Amino acid sequence: MKYLFSTALLCTALFANAQDKFGDVFAKINTDVQQNSKAYQTLKYETETIGHRLTGSANGAKAEQYAFDLLKSYGCDVKFQPFEVESWARKTISVEIGADKNNLTKMKAVTLAHSPVNANITGEIVDAGNGLEADYQANPAQFKGKIALIYLGVLPGSPAGTKSLHRSEKTAIATKYGATGVIIINTVKDGVLLTGTASVTGKLIPIPAVCIGLEDGMALKEKIKLQAQTAHIAMTNFSGLIKARNVVATFKGTELPKDKIVVGGHLDSWDLATGAIDNGIGSFAIMDMARTFKKLNLKTKRTVEFVLFMGEEQGLLGSKAYIDQAKKDENLNQVKFMLNYDMTNDPKGFSTSRSEMKELFTAWGADIVKIDTGFKNLFNAGAGLHSDHQPFMLEGIPTGGGFGGKLPNNSGPFYHSDGDSFKLVDEQQLKNTVRYSAMLTYALANTPKIPVGVQGEEELRTFLESQNLKEPLTIAGEWRWK
Repeated sequence: MKYLFSTALLCTALFANAQDKFGDVFAKINTDVQQNSKAYQTLKYETETIGHRLTGSANGAKAEQYAFDLLKSYGCDVKFQPFEVESWARKTISVEIGADKNNLTKMKAVTLAHSPVNANITGEIVDAGNGLEADYQANPAQFKGKIALIYLGVLPGSPAGTKSLHRSEKTAIATKYGATGVIIINTVKDGVLLTGTASVTGKLIPIPAVCIGLEDGMALKEKIKLQAQTAHIAMTNFSGLIKARNVVATFKGTELPKDKIVVGGHLDSWDLATGAIDNGIGSFAIMDMARTFKKLNLKTKRTVEFVLFMGEEQGLLGSKAYIDQAKKDENLNQVKFMLNYDMTNDPKGFSTSRSEMKELFTAWGADIVKIDTGFKNLFNAGAGLHSDHQPFMLEGIPTGGGFGGKLPNNSGPFYHSDGDSFKLVDEQQLKNTVRYSAMLTYALANTPKIPVGVQGEEELRTFLESQNLKEPLTIAGEWRWK
């Protein structure tokens, strides 16, 4: 039986190679990107002349227009997809902490998104550890009316297998147990602060949430053990309806024009820096993939849409708007696969939510290895949340993208921080994202048969449960099954 199964896999792989003769096109893509890529220089220009790309801001609108004009200059068929949605922006913040509530000391902090428009609270700080349900259940009453102190990831010394939830999910749990505020400790050394949303819904949360640095946070945890500590948190923020625009470049399919491959990533960024890594390297790679397709006049059986989403940072707003519009237009069933590029850099292989894609992905990868042995043809199957693939995945659409690369120049610690600047970008690694991903897109849009389809409701439910996504989706109010 084992022999027959292995033989079947081998035959499938051989069939994949036999049906997909893409090597010559891959070589053309490789040469063009290596010689003519514009991703690095256009990202440099954007970060230096426009700056951050916060959705709903003047900078955000400039970035949308820049992306549209850039794609137009490449000769692409490009359009805006406008949407109106409630969005959030920070204004003022003050955090003071100390043992004597009448003599508190200011602490460096940054507001987490979707905190209230106005907040002014004073309360005792209670250590909530990793901020998981288990951290509250031992003594749930102690958090009511208090300010929860939560570690962003998993505390050193935690039991093996301790899971890590998103900051928004940890904030939702604190709110559930009656906390009046949340202080989240960043995990990065040297006082780096990060922002990000503390809302699982993309709507305003009822309590203020802030982030403080690692050293300040760990020192505060020790102080609480010896003496009660009080915090005063005062903030003002903006929340209201804003207009934003996804940017869509379309390459119409020759044989199956109503079957779509969506290649997407978010153009927007937070406002603390210029978002070169999150998600400049992803969104500008996508625009360069479109440039390559146009320059080489690549033809695909299926339609390819290169989509730059706005509003990802505030709750996947642009990708949700894309799905909503497709439902209104009654053409969501045309989307057969979604490739997402969010902080993707120098991929060494491909990932996908659907393990059935392994034979095709690795067969194409083997052809890429012939061009460049730096591509290791790694494969990963699995599903996660909190990026623009999520709304597609929750409609049963298979998702995927690049896998196995590392962020350039130790830029990981500057995720969502004031240090996310262009100096962190590596030009060759950005080119690698463009060329390997353009090859994957071309192959996926041309292969005679994609071996996975859109999942039905029960199949999707079983799949999401198998990926351990029921709990976070339930916390976010997005688990639609009983």
